[in-house]
Amino acid sequence: MAKLYFRHGTVSSAKTLNLLAVAHNYRSQGKQVVLIKPAFDDRFGSEVIRSRAGIEQAADIKVLADTQIDKKEFEGISCILVDEAQFLSVAVVEQLREISADLNIPVICYGLRTDFRTRLFEGSARLLELADSIEEIKTTCAFCNRKAVANLKHVNGVATLAGPAIDLGAEEKYYPACYSCYKGQIAAAGVQEAA
Repeated sequence: MAKLYFRHGTVSSAKTLNLLAVAHNYRSQGKQVVLIKPAFDDRFGSEVIRSRAGIEQAADIKVLADTQIDKKEFEGISCILVDEAQFLSVAVVEQLREISADLNIPVICYGLRTDFRTRLFEGSARLLELADSIEEIKTTCAFCNRKAVANLKHVNGVATLAGPAIDLGAEEKYYPACYSCYKGQIAAAGVQEAA
């Protein structure tokens, strides 16, 4: 039976670059892949999955929270790759679980584990519960050389915990941080952490 994978990492850990490399590898072997992304993620264009390194490919399927995925779309497909999986709804994650099991197609989901407040995203939480394989894509802290474990949000150059959990942005707003630097930046900004 094919597996459901969750490959998570902080911001700037090359998750999308990894996804696009996997797509390239499958295609170079003459295999068909399907690329899925959340419909509302339009940072680089609504139709595009784009790495911050500048590599991009068109998304084949864009999903909303209530999307009902048609299993017929996956006939002859060797692999399904999902970008920004933290933004998926529980219902979509559960459909991907069923597709991997029923159609025997590996589904590899890439995304953040937690938001900038260190809280699990809905899609990530369900993936952690259902995935057959959970893998961390590692990167270093933007402020030191330790491993990054948190996503630090800045507004006007200052760390913050304000704003909605889903607040699209890139390296102008989010930084990979080790826990020590995350706590230090939050404290230096005078921000009170929520209990």
